[in-house]
Amino acid sequence: MMNRTILVNLICGLVGFIFTFMFSLQNNLPMTSLFRGLAGFILWFLLAFALQWILGLIAKQTANSDNPSSSSDGDQVTLGAQVDILTPEENEELKDLLKPKPEQEKQNGEFKPLQPPKLVSMKDPEELAKAVRHLKNE
Repeated sequence: MMNRTILVNLICGLVGFIFTFMFSLQNNLPMTSLFRGLAGFILWFLLAFALQWILGLIAKQTANSDNPSSSSDGDQVTLGAQVDILTPEENEELKDLLKPKPEQEKQNGEFKPLQPPKLVSMKDPEELAKAVRHLKNE
């Protein structure tokens, strides 16, 4: 198991070395690119190690939560497994909001549809044609 973990980390480090070396080689000297590639190898190796460690912790936690009898406590309480949420009764408040108030009815009055101003101009068609010809020539 440990050899496999180190092998995966070495492969990730090698991929990091190749990417860093190739992209650095375009703008730097080969020796500088080699040092940056080695830094990329170390960084990717450590990132792969950290990722495997975190995934291992998550796997252990899920394995422990799936099998509660394996814990040291005989009567383990599973906190957060059940949520009881109740909302207060607000039926009267909702009914009051939905009922129209008499003073609002008097203020609103009758329904009047919106009558926006017309955007049609009543100019002479000859003037419009001259304007279009003038704009087209310039």
